[in-house]
Amino acid sequence: MQVIENLKVKEKVYKEKLDNGLTVMIIPKPGMNKKYMIWGTHYGSLENEFIAPGEEEKTVVPNGVAHFLEHKMFEQENGTNSLDVLTALGVEANAYTTNDHTAYLFECTDNFYEAMDELMDYVQHPYFTDENVEKEKGIIGQEIKMYDDYPEWKVYLNAINAMYHECPIKIDIVGTIETISKIDKDILYKCYNTFYNPSNMVMVICGDFNPDDMIEEVKKRLIDKKANGEIKRIYPKEPETIVKEKVEQKLEVSTPLYTIGIKDLVSENCNLNKSETVKKHIAIEILLNLIIGRSSRLFKDLYKDGIIFAQPGLSYEFANIYAHILIDGQSSDPEKVYAEFKNEVNNFKENGLNQKDFERIRKMIYGSYVKEYNDVTDISRMFLADYFKGINSFDYLDEIESVTKEYAEQILRQVFKEDKMVLSIVKNS
Repeated sequence: MQVIENLKVKEKVYKEKLDNGLTVMIIPKPGMNKKYMIWGTHYGSLENEFIAPGEEEKTVVPNGVAHFLEHKMFEQENGTNSLDVLTALGVEANAYTTNDHTAYLFECTDNFYEAMDELMDYVQHPYFTDENVEKEKGIIGQEIKMYDDYPEWKVYLNAINAMYHECPIKIDIVGTIETISKIDKDILYKCYNTFYNPSNMVMVICGDFNPDDMIEEVKKRLIDKKANGEIKRIYPKEPETIVKEKVEQKLEVSTPLYTIGIKDLVSENCNLNKSETVKKHIAIEILLNLIIGRSSRLFKDLYKDGIIFAQPGLSYEFANIYAHILIDGQSSDPEKVYAEFKNEVNNFKENGLNQKDFERIRKMIYGSYVKEYNDVTDISRMFLADYFKGINSFDYLDEIESVTKEYAEQILRQVFKEDKMVLSIVKNS
């Protein structure tokens, strides 16, 4: 078993790759009552074209299959629903689908092993029939209609569509009424058997556990399933240009919503090793906080003038086929926010960063990283999501000191380009 230790936060991760290809990470938290388990597969809404291991023909599936599959996994052949079983045990259970992974999880203080029995049972035993698939289409159809009227989701998705021409990140994770109508049990089983192989999955368990004992508990509950070969994931080629700079939609909102997007060049990211990817991510976080974070001049001016009412959401999302910055919030004048943001980016490019401000923000971000290690949920989700990106989460703590003001200025020039910026607005009809 590999032991990865970080002395800065005094944490250890015990990592083992089992014979069937499953990677298990145990993060001991001695003395902590709360326990968390998450089991994820490297399969999300991006994977709609692939060649399964041992096959030569390409498989193409409708949009929304990964999310549909996540919904169906809870239903068991004996008529029970595993989510109900877990809830009855007094644990908080859930599942979610993202662009690049799907995960099943629970947290608890008691009944951990009973909950582990249930989770590992239902994830390994899919049960799809013509009838239960048809029934699910109605349930997910209602979810799709709800999202169509959800302003926060639309302003995000419109920004993504303004940035990307072909990349499947454009696809709504839940699909559409039309695409899910084409899903049947054979498609679900094909995707399950391709992507829910242990060699494509990772499990993270965090709590007051002995790592060796926990690995044995995991092994006891695994069915006999061999690792499969490589899944060939097929993605369309994405141009480096944006689609259009501005998109506006009218929905029922009390205050206009906005999302500013900046498309990054994935071709450049592909040439980075993982520590460089982490460094770049940290630099972008620092830059966003310097430009429009709570302590920035721009935020204070916009807040004082009543143009924005709270610090915007600031994030950098990336995977192997996309990368972009998102800045989102509410504003009485989104176009003013966008114009002032662009001006401030140019000011920083012309005048450089203030060393004292840079150091202060870097320390603040380091503190936010450290804080994540206090919560079993944050730690577990972080290690799972980073694993699918090929990153060890400890790298953020180790690399932050190597992010200098000069390096951040270089990233500012490389990434924060006006011809890669978009503005999405949702305002009252």
